Amino acid sequence: MPDGQHLAAGPTGPPRASGANGQRPGRRADERDVRFQPVSCDRCAATVLVAKFSLQHTSVQWSQVSVQACAEFSARAATGEQTALIASCASLRDSIDRAVMEGRLEVAPP
Repeated sequence: MPDGQHLAAGPTGPPRASGANGQRPGRRADERDVRFQPVSCDRCAATVLVAKFSLQHTSVQWSQVSVQACAEFSARAATGEQTALIASCASLRDSIDRAVMEGRLEVAPP
C-alpha cells in the first residue's frame, strides 16, 4: 500500500484502503464511513442495523426479514397499512435507546 494509507473497516464489509485522513480515495470530504451495528428489539427480536450520530440522529436499516419479524409492523400491516409507510417502531426505538445507555451501541458523531 502507498505511504499514508491504511486499512479501514467498511460499514458492513471487509477492510478497504483509505487515505491518510481515513477517507477512501475519490471520496468527498463530507462523506464518512458509517459503522452500522446490529440491534435486536427487546419485544420481538427483530434485528436491524443501526448507526447513531448523536442522541437525536439515528439511522436504521431494515431488512425484509426484520420487517416481517417486527410485532408492531405486523400488527399495523394486518389493519391494511403498508409497512413501507410506517415511520418507526416504538419498541425498537426503546431497544435502541437501551442499547446506547448500556454501552452496546456506540454514538459516533460525524
